[in-house]
Amino acid sequence: MSVTIYHNPRCSKSRQALAILTEGGAELEVVDYLNAPLDAASLVALRDKMGLETRAMMRTGEAIYKELNLKQETEDAKLVQAMAEHPILMERPVVVSGSQALIARPPELAEQFL
Repeated sequence: MSVTIYHNPRCSKSRQALAILTEGGAELEVVDYLNAPLDAASLVALRDKMGLETRAMMRTGEAIYKELNLKQETEDAKLVQAMAEHPILMERPVVVSGSQALIARPPELAEQFL
């Protein structure tokens, strides 16, 4: 089965998860989501596949999170739209295969897709 990783090459955890998948022989699609951002509908589908609340898939320590005052935001649609407009807000790496998806933190979580 093919595996998709939403990857940020500057992130050490993302690079580690990618290495685990590559070395494990996964049929892999690598998506640099900062250069190919997901739209709001794709983010919602991904969130639902992971079974998470929207905020759980966000990088709350990013400067833009604070600038946009997202800590106070209660509407999911606005949080999703913020991630669509500022993809750096999406937690990484996200690994997807079939009906399963997860944030691979720690990177070893990616092993379950091998």
